[in-house]
Amino acid sequence: MDLPNAPHAHSAKDVSRILVTGPEGLTDAEAKARLEKFGKNTLKEEKTGRLVIFLRQFNSILVYILIIAAVISLFVSDIKDFFIIIFIIAVNSIIGFWQEVKAEASLEALKKLTESRVCVIRSGAECIIPSEDLVPGDHVTLSEGDLVTADIRLADSAALTVDESSLTGESLPVLKDHAAQVPKDAPPYDLKNTLLSGTAIVRGSGKGYVVATGKKTYFAGIAARAQERSPDSPFTKAIAHFSRRYILLLLGIFTVVGAIAFLQGRPLPEIAYLLVAQMVSAVPEGLPIVVTIIMVVGALALSKRKTLVRYLPAVETLGSATVIASDKTGTITEGKLAVHDYYALDREALMTAAALCNDSRDGGGDPVDAALAAWVDGYEQIRAHNPRRWVYPFDTKRRLMATANVVNGEERFSVKGAYEELKKHADNASALGEVELQIEAMAGRGLRVLAFGAGKWLSEDPAAWRFSIVGIVGFIDPPKESAAEAVRVAQRAGIRVIMITGDHPLTAREVARSVNIWNNGDRLLTGPEIEGMNDDELATALKHATVLARILPEHKYRVVKTLQEHGEIVTVTGDGVNDVPALRAADLGIAMGSGSEAAKSAAKMVIVDNNLSVIVDAIRNARVIVDNIRKVIYYLVSTSISEIVLISSTVFFGLPLPLLPIQILWINLVTDGVQDKTFPFIREEGNVMKRLPKDPAQQFFDGRQMRRILTFGISMGVIGAVLFWHLLGTYPYEVAVTIMFTAFVCFQWCNGLQAQQEHEPFLLDIRKSLTINPYIFFGIGAGIILQLSALYVIPGIFGVVPLSFAHWGYVALPVLAAFAIVEAIKWLEYRESHPAE
Repeated sequence: MDLPNAPHAHSAKDVSRILVTGPEGLTDAEAKARLEKFGKNTLKEEKTGRLVIFLRQFNSILVYILIIAAVISLFVSDIKDFFIIIFIIAVNSIIGFWQEVKAEASLEALKKLTESRVCVIRSGAECIIPSEDLVPGDHVTLSEGDLVTADIRLADSAALTVDESSLTGESLPVLKDHAAQVPKDAPPYDLKNTLLSGTAIVRGSGKGYVVATGKKTYFAGIAARAQERSPDSPFTKAIAHFSRRYILLLLGIFTVVGAIAFLQGRPLPEIAYLLVAQMVSAVPEGLPIVVTIIMVVGALALSKRKTLVRYLPAVETLGSATVIASDKTGTITEGKLAVHDYYALDREALMTAAALCNDSRDGGGDPVDAALAAWVDGYEQIRAHNPRRWVYPFDTKRRLMATANVVNGEERFSVKGAYEELKKHADNASALGEVELQIEAMAGRGLRVLAFGAGKWLSEDPAAWRFSIVGIVGFIDPPKESAAEAVRVAQRAGIRVIMITGDHPLTAREVARSVNIWNNGDRLLTGPEIEGMNDDELATALKHATVLARILPEHKYRVVKTLQEHGEIVTVTGDGVNDVPALRAADLGIAMGSGSEAAKSAAKMVIVDNNLSVIVDAIRNARVIVDNIRKVIYYLVSTSISEIVLISSTVFFGLPLPLLPIQILWINLVTDGVQDKTFPFIREEGNVMKRLPKDPAQQFFDGRQMRRILTFGISMGVIGAVLFWHLLGTYPYEVAVTIMFTAFVCFQWCNGLQAQQEHEPFLLDIRKSLTINPYIFFGIGAGIILQLSALYVIPGIFGVVPLSFAHWGYVALPVLAAFAIVEAIKWLEYRESHPAE
C-alpha cells in the first residue's frame, strides 16, 4: 500500500481504495503493521549535546590568543599569570555556555501539537487512541474543538468550519466540504476537502481518511524548515569582521616586537614574557562579559515594556533592524472581526435580523456572530424580547443561516448569508440595484459582506422561503489604534514595514492603507506571483512591495532569505505554526504572547502585547542598547590599543616593560571592569529613532569609531612611553612602573567618563554629561578604592610600591591629556555635523 499522491484531487472513495481502507476502518493488526511501516505520527528533532555547546564557547580567535598567552606564562614559570588567564577564559566560557543552554530553541512545542488523542474507527467500532498512533488509512471522526493531528481527506462533513490560521495565516475560519473538487496543484488554503495537521475544528463535524502522518504531513514540512539555524547577529558579524583584521594587525606587531627584542639581545624568557604582556594587553578580556551585562540589563528593561527576550543577542539585533516583516492578524489588527460598514434599506429590520439570526453569547461564538453582537445596540434585549422557536443552522452549501422568532406576538423569519443565495428568495429583488453597488464597493475595499433578510415565517422548507432583503454588513479585522503611529515612527527611523498575511489581497491592502503601510504606487505581491518569480525578480519586486497577501510558509521563508541576501536585517513577527520557518530564518523572530507554542519556541523574542507599537518601542530601547555596546567597545578596545602602543614603543626604545602582565590584567578586568559595568545604564543620547539604520559591518566599527579608538590609543600609548622614559631617568624601575600602572588606571576613568556620550562634547552641556549615567561615578569610586588597595594594602602582588604625594603629579599628567584628547576629537566632529551652531 502506497500513500496517495495529491489526495485532495481524488474522490474520497478513490482515496479509501488506494489506502485499502473503508468506513469500517482498519483492523488492529493492520494498524499495527502500518505503524511499523510508517512510524509514529510525531516529529523528530536533532539535539546538540551539552559538551558540544560547551566546547563551542572556546571557538574564538580572542580566546585562542589568551590560551597561547597562558601557555607562554607557564613556559616562563609565571604560574600566577597562568592561573589568572585560565580563570578568565573559564568564567567567560561558563557564562556563554549557560546562555546558550537556556536559549536553545527546540521543537518540543511543535511535537506537543501532535501529543493529543483522537477518535478513530477500527474494525467498525469507535475508539480513542493517542494521535501518535495514527496511521495512513485510519478512519477518523472529528467534531468541534478537536485538534487535527494528521493530514486527512474528508469523506463526510456537516457545517465543518476549521481554523487554519496557524498554517495559512487566514484570519477567518474556513468552511470545508468533503464533496468539493480541488485541482491537483491547489495551494494549502484552497484544500476545501482536506484537513491539515496543526489546524483545529471550530464548528461542525466530519469524518475522513488519514493520508499522511509524521514527517509526511504538510505541517512537518514547516517543522523541517524550523530546524534551520538562525543567522548570526549583526554584533557577532561585526566582531568577526573586526577580529580578523585585528588579529592580522597583532600578528604583525608581535612579529616586529619579537624580532626587535631578539636583535637587541634580550634573553628568550624575557622575549616570551614581553609577548605574554602584548597578548594580554591586546585582548579586551572584559568585553564579552560587559556586552552580556548590557544585553541582560536591556532585556530586563524590555521586559517592563512587554517584550520578553529568549536569546540575548536578539536585543542587539533588534536595534540593527532595517525591515519589519509583520504579521497582519493580531499585530497590526485586533485579531477579531468587527463591523466596518453597512448599508440598510430598513435599518431597524437590519439590526433586528442581525441580533436574532445569531448564536453569539457573552461575546463569544462564531467570529461573525460575535462582531454583529458587538455592533447591534441592545443585542441581549432584542433577543430576550423576541424568543427563538426554530433555527436553520449555517448550511455550507446554501451559505446561509435562518431563524424564526416570536416578534410582538407574531412569528417572524430572519436570515443572513451570501447575497447571491438570499436574492434567490427575495421578494424585493427589483429594488436591490443600490444594494449591489454597495456590495461591489465594500468588496473592492476588502470587506467580507453578508446580506440580511426579514419576513413572515412560512415554512421549514428552504424552497418555500420568501422575504425582503433589508441590508448588508461589511466586516473586517480592524487595525489597532496605535498601529499607524508605530508605522510612522518606524519609517522615520529608516525601517521598512512590510505586512505579510494569508488573507485576500483586497482585504490586506485595505488594512495596510489604513495604517500607512501601503500607499499609491506601492506594489502588492501574492503568493502565486512569488512562486512564478526567480530570485532576482523577487528581489526587485520586494524593493517596492509593502503588502504580501495569500502567503504560505514557504513564501514567507523565501521572502526573508531574499531580503537577507540583499543586505537587510530582517525582523519577522508571527504567532502561528505557519510562521515558524520565517521566524527561525530571520535575523530576529518575534512571536506573539498569545500565539502558538511552536512560534514562541522558534522566536528569539516574545511580546506580551500583540501590538506593532510594542515592537517599535522595543526597537527604540534596543537602539539605546546598541549605542551602549558601541560605547563600551570604544572604551575597552582603546585601552588595549594604548597598552599595545606603550609596550611596543618601549621595546623599540630598548626600555624594560612599563606594565607587568598582572598589572595589565588588573587594568583590563578590575579597574576597567568596575567602570564598564555601569555602561548598561547610559540613557538615550538624542532621539535614536531619528537615525537611519547602519550597515551591520559598520555598526560597531565604522570609520568614526576606529578613528577615535586609534587616535586615543596611539596618543596615550606614545605619551605613556615618553613619560616612562622620563621616569626611568628619575626614579627606580619599581617606582616608574608603579606610576605608569596608576596613570593608566586613572586616565581610563576619564576615558570612561567621556565615553558616556558619543555625539556631544563633555563641556557642551556639563549637566547633561554628568547626569546621562550617574552610575559611572559609583564605578569610578569603586575603582579608586581598588587602586588604592593595590598600592597601599597589597602592593607585593602587583609588583608595585606605595606612591608618595609628589608621584601623583606624574599620574595627573596623562589623566588631563586623555580628557583633552577625547574632548578635542568630539568638538571637531561636533562642528562638522553642526556647522550652523
